[in-house]
Amino acid sequence: MNIRIYNARILTMQDGQDIFEGEIQIVGNRIAYVGKTEAMKSAIGEDTKMEESVWDREIDADQNLIMPGFKDAHTHSGMTFLRSYADDLPLSDWLNKQIFPMEAKLSPDDIYHLSKLAIMEYLTSGITANFDMYLTPDTIAKASYDSGFRTVMCGAFNNFSQSLEELEEWYLRYNDKESLVNFELGFHAEYTNSRENLEKLAALSHKYQAPMYTHSSESESEVEECRKRYGKTPTALFDELGIFDYGGACYHCVYMTDADLDIMKKKNIYVVSNPGSNTKLASGVAPIEEMLKKGIHVALGTDGPASNNCLDMFREMFLVTGLAKLKAKDASAVDANAVLRMATVEGAHAMGLSNADVLAKGKFADLIMIDLQQPNMQPINNISKNLVYSGSKQNVKMTMVNGRILYEDGKFDIGVDANEVYAKANEIMSGFTKKE
Repeated sequence: MNIRIYNARILTMQDGQDIFEGEIQIVGNRIAYVGKTEAMKSAIGEDTKMEESVWDREIDADQNLIMPGFKDAHTHSGMTFLRSYADDLPLSDWLNKQIFPMEAKLSPDDIYHLSKLAIMEYLTSGITANFDMYLTPDTIAKASYDSGFRTVMCGAFNNFSQSLEELEEWYLRYNDKESLVNFELGFHAEYTNSRENLEKLAALSHKYQAPMYTHSSESESEVEECRKRYGKTPTALFDELGIFDYGGACYHCVYMTDADLDIMKKKNIYVVSNPGSNTKLASGVAPIEEMLKKGIHVALGTDGPASNNCLDMFREMFLVTGLAKLKAKDASAVDANAVLRMATVEGAHAMGLSNADVLAKGKFADLIMIDLQQPNMQPINNISKNLVYSGSKQNVKMTMVNGRILYEDGKFDIGVDANEVYAKANEIMSGFTKKE
């Protein structure tokens, strides 16, 4: 479809460009024009009028905000079935006694339906792409294709599931940057992989000169156990093995030494912070302020709905700055504008989505409309600060992915009725609990 959105406030997230009033034009799945309406008219000539048939739809934004969609740079979509199932437990007990045993019951078809439920929640939160690490990439990919949603998948290779051969096969199969679905090399964590596995992962990364992605330094005990095994932190071990010689990202990064941070900077490894999950599981507070001062790129992720429990980028934005201010005892730490960049541009770059990072001609039309006609957005003193400090899902009026409006005014267009998705998720969980 060709869509014109006019009478809008526009935040492109391009460096040095403030919010302005204008319009954005989408032709197919790309942005054809973004700028002031007057400039567009001048560019095509005062006597030239675009025929009405050019646009399949014209949308009056009514002075609401158009901006790039949020990028959820770390999540486990299929874990929607465990939302509020195993809460208020220590991390180790939560993971080993509750989560792993339940995940063992999942079928690939279950993950397909549970991923659709997650996609619906991403859309309501203004998330236009997610970075999904879970068990069955093929059914995750199908859920995203069928819904029209953008997903980058990441391997979850470990001692117990997936194989190096599968990891390589998925990387080669889903490696078209023009597609809705992509795949990056990844493994679950240091503590779920043998040294032999880690060495093979490094070799695979070098074979394709590809970035690598993993959980790292989420808990204090994880780091200490790695020290006992190898005499060094997970970050130092990965550096020694050459796992991140071509970049990538580490999820969580709560317990990091200065030397760890230096490695992250040197190897251009992104940090994907998950403040909601880390808070709920009492994992700790990542040193975000120190990371930013060192020039480390930081993105945001929700983690899975079993540990968060919601897929809400507004909550992540508030928590990442709020917790950083508490940790630093400095109210100026981690400015809201930096946070907004983490949730959009940095997330896109961490995921390899440089063609969906900002609003500019030629970029993918992955964007959202924020309703400013809500009490929490008034008065309009500073829109970007409002988004971080007072914004919420209620402000997401529209979510467009790849030029297609998938969510608008509370309604979904993802190829299936919302109630069918809810019913299927409850059916899956009910079947598991009956077997216990």
